[in-house]
Amino acid sequence: MAKRYRAAVIGTGTAATGIATRLRASGWTIAVIDKRPFGGTCALRGCDPKKLLLGGAAAVDHARRMHGHGVAGDVRIDWKQLMSFKRAFTDPIPAAREERFVDEGIDVYHGHARFTGPRSIDVDGKELAGDHVVIASGAEPISLGIPGEEHLITSEDFLSLESLPRRIALVGGGYIAAEFSHIAARAGADVTILQRGPRLLTHFDPDLVGWLTEKFREIGVNVLTETAVEAIERAEGRYRVQAASGNRRVHVDADLVVHAAGRAPALDSLDLDAAGIAVEKGRLVLNDYLQSVSNAAVYAAGDAAQAGPPLTPISGRDAELVAANLLEGNRRRTDYAAVPSVAFTLPPIAAVGLSEAEARRRGLRFRAQCRKASDWFTARQAAESTYGFKVLVDEQTDRVLGAHLVGPRADEVINLFALALRHGLTAADLKQAVYAYPTSASDLEHML
Repeated sequence: MAKRYRAAVIGTGTAATGIATRLRASGWTIAVIDKRPFGGTCALRGCDPKKLLLGGAAAVDHARRMHGHGVAGDVRIDWKQLMSFKRAFTDPIPAAREERFVDEGIDVYHGHARFTGPRSIDVDGKELAGDHVVIASGAEPISLGIPGEEHLITSEDFLSLESLPRRIALVGGGYIAAEFSHIAARAGADVTILQRGPRLLTHFDPDLVGWLTEKFREIGVNVLTETAVEAIERAEGRYRVQAASGNRRVHVDADLVVHAAGRAPALDSLDLDAAGIAVEKGRLVLNDYLQSVSNAAVYAAGDAAQAGPPLTPISGRDAELVAANLLEGNRRRTDYAAVPSVAFTLPPIAAVGLSEAEARRRGLRFRAQCRKASDWFTARQAAESTYGFKVLVDEQTDRVLGAHLVGPRADEVINLFALALRHGLTAADLKQAVYAYPTSASDLEHML
């Protein structure tokens, strides 16, 4: 006989944990299910471990940039020690997350979840039933459909490498490729990126990406755009990536090839048809309450829902929304306005609000302040050549429409622009504020 719960939550990452703990605090009986170590992508296999490795790369990068400006001596990354530092953070998480669930009175299940009916789930032979089921199973690398695809390692594999190979190829040109290439290059690897499209980081402003691409070349990363990977061959423990660039054949030899071509909701193993859960083009079909349009008992959140940008803060907001709608009835709708996005390259690139192209498509009248500001103090004091911005301001209301930054601490300053967009602040409001000086934030009034 199936054990019944008010809600069964598939996943243990940011979204799943937030939903489970909120519902349990309201007295619901809750089960959480995960086929992988408890903790989810961000804490174990994504943003947190990546940022720990970037910390080491950033320290080395800063020291090298300051060489000849008062800093002497050679610095390098000890990969094994850096990975040990990372594991000091990530290794305790699964046990701690499970202990937290148990202490809160949440039942935990390790295994593969599979729907057997609209509200019933099989977990490796154990039958569960929920008045509601929440899918928060995260995302996984998309299939590329090319010969030799099995030779690719995932971003998770990269973040667990015990040693760093000398030659690394990354297939794809988004966040993973950009960030990992900057880590690996600072650690001494020869890195090549193969990107199908005409530029890297298509979610960011093309002018700023152009400035950042100069940094890729400066640190020795070989960026091949408009280059479509067609096959990966293995010979004598090494790999050859076969690709086409227009009418030209391209091959790249590597000791390691990384899948960096995107991720999709991890849904395939859930047997959604058994629960009558609608899927379209690999995504759950959800309403504005993050509820399945075909099975009212089912909700989704985070990367599995992919209703908003695939970012950890979105997973947290999804958790708040789904928990509230389950407890109070469907009252809260999704709102992904003014969500900042950052690619943690060195230096980082960041964006929030409308792009220049989107503002023009909407027919808005706006002024755009755009400048490569390598001569500003923020860049010069860090000996950083890559620094610039593009800020869009509505001509009629003076409100900030969008902000795009690249350079030192862009990942922090973008949050000020996000706050301005969220609360409708004007350029005049931001200029009137008094900022600590000298800080990167104090540049903000000169960007408007």
